[in-house]
Amino acid sequence: MSHDFATQKTETRAVYEEMQAEHGLPEVADVDYFLVPTSEEADWRPLAEALTLQGFDCQFIDDDEEAELPYLVATLPDQAISAEGIWIGEETATRTALEHGFAPDGWGLEG
Repeated sequence: MSHDFATQKTETRAVYEEMQAEHGLPEVADVDYFLVPTSEEADWRPLAEALTLQGFDCQFIDDDEEAELPYLVATLPDQAISAEGIWIGEETATRTALEHGFAPDGWGLEG
């Protein structure tokens, strides 16, 4: 099954607009993209290496009691915050994740 980037982009824009309307968003923040393995064989290390080469800071989380699965956080630090800016990073992270047996699971802001 192929990934539906158009739907993902629409969802990202909707979440951005909702967050902006409800809380307001900072002009600059770190943007975290959450990536989950699609199988038990998926290895986060090659994914983290590939994302690091693209400018992401990566951290693998396997001890989060609230999460169903371990996940990788790929962070783009100090980003100008806009729906399009968030989407550009998300699309890049998603394409790389899909090549390494991971799938996108949302994004968040720090800062």
